[in-house]
Amino acid sequence: MGVVGDARHSRVCEVRGVDRSDPAYGAGMSPSGIVPEECGGEAESPRMAPARADRAIRALSWWWASAPVLLLTPALAHAAGLPEVRREAGVVFGLMALVTAVLAPVVGLAVASFGGRREARGRFLIMAAVSGVPILFFLFFGVLYSECPDGSGC
Repeated sequence: MGVVGDARHSRVCEVRGVDRSDPAYGAGMSPSGIVPEECGGEAESPRMAPARADRAIRALSWWWASAPVLLLTPALAHAAGLPEVRREAGVVFGLMALVTAVLAPVVGLAVASFGGRREARGRFLIMAAVSGVPILFFLFFGVLYSECPDGSGC
């Protein structure tokens, strides 16, 4: 549809009385019988409210971004002159960072898929790939490679 058709089409929606603030509009049908797609809007996802999905995606993105802060907190506390924090809570902060780095992209991908947010799905896939690289390095060099005796070549 060209520009003229779009203008005419929106004028028809205005003449027929489509009120986008009407609760019936959000349910997929306006009182005048026009479905939201006919008036240039998109039908809401029947699975999850868009605002709720957006808030969950934003919270999960911030949760994932906090993983490096959690990982560095014991080192920063040690540098600030609190070595007991590193000794007592270092492992807890490391595990919290690991859980955050793994769980936030997985849950975010599920929420984005369920909420119909295509661009957020791509973002959470990138987050999962970025989180996966240090985790694989840790598993390989910290666990598997350290179990090989020197000179054995395993």
